[in-house]
Amino acid sequence: MEELNRNNYFSRARLNVLLFIATFFTTYYVDGIWYSVTIMTILLAHEMGHFFMCRKYGVESTMPYFLPLPFPPFGTFGAVIKMKGLIPNKRALFDIGATGPLMGLVFAIPAIFIGLHLSDVQPVPTDDSQYLGLGEPILFSFISKLVIGPLPEGMDIYLHPVAFAGWAGLFVTALNLLPIGQLDGGHIMYALLGRKSNIVYKIGIIIFCAIAIFMYPGWMVFAVLLLIFGFRHPAPTDEITALDPKRKILGIILLIIFFVSFTPVPLRF
Repeated sequence: MEELNRNNYFSRARLNVLLFIATFFTTYYVDGIWYSVTIMTILLAHEMGHFFMCRKYGVESTMPYFLPLPFPPFGTFGAVIKMKGLIPNKRALFDIGATGPLMGLVFAIPAIFIGLHLSDVQPVPTDDSQYLGLGEPILFSFISKLVIGPLPEGMDIYLHPVAFAGWAGLFVTALNLLPIGQLDGGHIMYALLGRKSNIVYKIGIIIFCAIAIFMYPGWMVFAVLLLIFGFRHPAPTDEITALDPKRKILGIILLIIFFVSFTPVPLRF
């Protein structure tokens, strides 16, 4: 039996490694080595934050599964881990949900600073058929003004691959922090509000669907997934133990981070 379990473990680990390698090649194909290394570092930090918190609280989980996508603009669907065990209490739920986005930001924000220093400011092309405009969340715009300053009329920043990876990392962080269902933001919201978080989930899904319909149809697939999976959150074993004040403050900070990192229209073709 022990030998069988060991074989199953290595079989699963083999899949993790193969997906990791495939994602390296798809992200390299999209925007080169600097983009690939940077975005995969951000994604790995995010998921390992979840993984180590699961280990801390005795929640069984998989290693990260990277999701390759051989098409621009990102070359990946991101990365995920699957939690298999019961979460013991709200504090564990909060820590598992919050650590992923925080660890991702630890790498995404420096990538934006470094990448913007390496980026060029050039005129917006008259032929915009090959021009990909990126929506600027408040946090990215703030860092851009610190590094580059205000842009003259008709000029735009042509992002270095490291800066684009940082922007993509911020994009992934904002999506995960949506206060809905079993996303990281949903974990945090449930830890803060308990079963009352279901009201927040419903409001969040309605607003997101409205954005998808009226502002950016590219969100439609994600909106449908939220409609299917976003209304419920499994309860931790202990729902009585409340969060301490430090976690409550951090929860508010993460909600602010969501608002300054999210952009309703991320891509303009």
